[in-house]
Amino acid sequence: MASKDRLEKAKQRLEAYYEAEMAVLAGQEYKIGTRSLTRANLEEIRAAIDSLEKQVDQLTAAVNGKGRRKAYRITARDL
Repeated sequence: MASKDRLEKAKQRLEAYYEAEMAVLAGQEYKIGTRSLTRANLEEIRAAIDSLEKQVDQLTAAVNGKGRRKAYRITARDL
């Protein structure tokens, strides 16, 4: 999967988590008739948001050509 595709999917997931966070903040638990429904855990949602924000930053840097550079040391040898 290309970096641009991964970046777009990560952004979509991040938006979904933002929406989930807003839904949880609006009401953690609600009732419909006699049934009581509880939304996802806010701590888990925020942890996922933090993780996805870092991933989006890394993928954005990679797409823009500013990813991590690796230095290698080479030792020439006569055989």
